[in-house]
Amino acid sequence: MLDDWLVKEIDDVPDFTAFAGVDELLQQATALAAAYPEAARLRRIGTSRNGEPLLCLEIGADGNLPAALVFGLPHPNEPIGGLTALHLAERLCADQGLRARLGHRWLIVPCIDPDGLRLNEGWLKGPFTRAHYARHFYRPAGGDQIEWTFPLDYKTAYFDAPLPETQALMRLIDHNRPRLVCSLHNGELGGVYYYLSREEPALYPILRDIPESLGLPLDRGAPEGPQMVRLADGIFDGSSIRRSYDSLVASGQDWPGGSGDNAASYAARYGGLTLITELPYWKDCSRADDARSAVSHRTCLAENARGLEELSALMVDTLDAVAGALTVPDSPFWRATRFFAGSTARTARSARVLGESTDADSLATVAEVSARLGETRSYRLRYGGMLLRALEGELAVGNTREAVRRARDTVAARHQAWMTEDAAHDAHEVVEIRLQVATQYGATIATAEELANRARH
Repeated sequence: MLDDWLVKEIDDVPDFTAFAGVDELLQQATALAAAYPEAARLRRIGTSRNGEPLLCLEIGADGNLPAALVFGLPHPNEPIGGLTALHLAERLCADQGLRARLGHRWLIVPCIDPDGLRLNEGWLKGPFTRAHYARHFYRPAGGDQIEWTFPLDYKTAYFDAPLPETQALMRLIDHNRPRLVCSLHNGELGGVYYYLSREEPALYPILRDIPESLGLPLDRGAPEGPQMVRLADGIFDGSSIRRSYDSLVASGQDWPGGSGDNAASYAARYGGLTLITELPYWKDCSRADDARSAVSHRTCLAENARGLEELSALMVDTLDAVAGALTVPDSPFWRATRFFAGSTARTARSARVLGESTDADSLATVAEVSARLGETRSYRLRYGGMLLRALEGELAVGNTREAVRRARDTVAARHQAWMTEDAAHDAHEVVEIRLQVATQYGATIATAEELANRARH
């Protein structure tokens, strides 16, 4: 049962008709600081790789209070957090009593990856169909992801080239040593789930009840990777990339390199708790069903692996076919395609290894089957669509070489078939943006209050 104050805060989140792009987020942050000069200060904390300003709202600048750092768009295809960050900032500015209850001074970055968000702006205003989303989707390569380019020195894994945006976050963390970090991610399809950087049993029932109070399913499906430790239903350990390293090496694969650790790991050096709230654009209530299905784990994982192998093969074959024929081979879309061709193949191999080590008679839950097969469909639409954008970009700048034209036609046909297959699954239901923001906002302020109450007592 959620406390009355939290229910009211969640219920009062306004309606949204679309997600915000870069210019809207910056304009709204600027307007908010101007409207509440006694509570908020807007300052520049860095510059993106393409020269965009990185802005941070500082709210409740009592130096005696511990800091809470909240940042949106750690992955630029995840825009819920931009709206959440601004709603949180507005409520903190407007309500001194809420600031006192939450017991922190706040550092709120509405958008940490403006360059990447601009490459997703084609779908932010809708229509919110799977096809429209896939055709305008962009997610950076690992080495271009702000969340995955924190320093790393673990066994044979070493990374010391954080991006300018990552460096801006590192400076905030080093200077303020936040007690709470909220990296505002979101998922895509299924239900709501969370990552915490350490065990926090007192938070589990609250985090579970927030989405369920809004009619959103808690995702009880398979975690994003076999190395993920389940802390409770829908809640996983998200402390460091080190566990992923150990899991990959244990399965006989090499660490790919090229990217680093995460914000949670970096903030942990100062004792900070990191919360990540993952939300879907499309809900699938089967993700909450922990009843046994008629499908074995082995069959489910084999099907998952087969679909991902098919996707990886398409990306690899396309890259081979257009090698030497590209005008802009280092565009963000080609860098991302090279990265996801490899990472998708590794995910497929991990699924195969896990399946082969599983009892053939062990039945997966309905949620686990939904998560595995939903992952396959989502990856095909996402990365197939991004590959298609890369090829169409070449054509758009006048590169009409035969290899490019042939590859475009092949990928377009395959991607259309995948979209048709995805559309045949009628379990997808668009989630109101208000519910997405309310869930993420509620989880953020509930966690802040829990930490504040613990310190008071």
